[in-house]
Amino acid sequence: MGASWLHGVCNENPLAPLIRSLRLPLYRTSGDNSVLYDHDLESYALFDASGHQVPQQIVSEVSETFKKILEETEKVRDENLVDLSIHEAISIVFDKHPQLRQEGLSHEVLQWFICRMEAWFAADADMISLKCWDQEHVLSGGHGVMVQGYYPVIKALAEKIDVRLNYRVTKIYNGFDKVMVTVEDGRSFVADAVIVTVPLGVLKANLIEFMPALPEWKTSAISDLGVGNENKIALKFDNVFWPNVELLGVVASASYACGYFLNLHKVTGQPILVYMVAGRFAYDLEKLSDEDAVKFVMVHLVRMFPNASEPVQYLVSHWGTDPNSLGCYCYDHVGKSGDLYERLRAPLGNMFFAGEAYSVVNEGSVHGAYSSGITAAENCKELIRGRLGSSEDALHVSQLNDLLDAINPFQYTAKMSQIVGEDFTSETPYRSC
Repeated sequence: MGASWLHGVCNENPLAPLIRSLRLPLYRTSGDNSVLYDHDLESYALFDASGHQVPQQIVSEVSETFKKILEETEKVRDENLVDLSIHEAISIVFDKHPQLRQEGLSHEVLQWFICRMEAWFAADADMISLKCWDQEHVLSGGHGVMVQGYYPVIKALAEKIDVRLNYRVTKIYNGFDKVMVTVEDGRSFVADAVIVTVPLGVLKANLIEFMPALPEWKTSAISDLGVGNENKIALKFDNVFWPNVELLGVVASASYACGYFLNLHKVTGQPILVYMVAGRFAYDLEKLSDEDAVKFVMVHLVRMFPNASEPVQYLVSHWGTDPNSLGCYCYDHVGKSGDLYERLRAPLGNMFFAGEAYSVVNEGSVHGAYSSGITAAENCKELIRGRLGSSEDALHVSQLNDLLDAINPFQYTAKMSQIVGEDFTSETPYRSC
């Protein structure tokens, strides 16, 4: 229900050694390193509001038009000293180049492409920075769904570490050479240092009291970075009644009303569809009961496939209102300052910060969160080393190093057979399936 993809299947990805050593299979969804799409266009099937499939030729033509629109927004960015939203930039492009406007069904398909763009940031186009939206460093190698999810990765990293679950932190006291962390039931823990990895949404909501209070330069950075929301409704059926494509899309007159289903049958062999929505639509969907949310999604499915059966199981996420997350992942808000990420990452005495929002170049991604955690841990270790006055490591090397020594290639699944790819090199990042 949370992170699903590995973005960037290549040696450069800091999670690559761990995923290979654990021999975790990936399902390849795209060989493109686009900042927008984690699926190849050929794997889509789009449907209109009446449930009729959109001709592939229209989808391809509108896709090319959308690329031209985005190219024109770069010129808008160069012409404006003040940052704008993506939505504003597209409106300016239409005013300058009315031939790029789309009508009828083509307009609805264009809105679906904008919807997919919004899903990458988990925010609406009128909230996304024109200056920053395409500045992310996207790793090469395309995208792959973690067939078993990310839990095996978490389990391996947590081995022989004292992890306390269900200890919601309420207060952090940052002393001269010690920290004290207080949890919800009143218990406190004292340590040499602390690494704060709670989601940015929790920090923005001031659910943790810091003593002394965080300085203004830190709180303003927390406030200025956006946190998006994307929710999933997973539906399990007793049979497969949909086509053998990876993504089923619903087009509409506005991106807000567009949606899409991830076909997990191709990934796992199980008859499961996952409906995904982002931005304001995701928040509005959380206002419904789980039962009503499922009914809403089933209306779309029945229009597309009149022989659709009722789901035998379902799961509904509520990331925007979950008190342990209050959002999904960060995005660049319109008008953010250039040093925002530096201020976010900067430590305070014995307190360090890590998570997807604190990644140097891969914010919003799992591997970005992981690499920021490694950086924070190294900085924390250096702090303690300095206090000990010793060149020896202050932290013991865990058995994880032994695990990472056994480098194995990525595994891709094609249908339900596992295909072992070649060892990673810059020339052959994977074997296509």
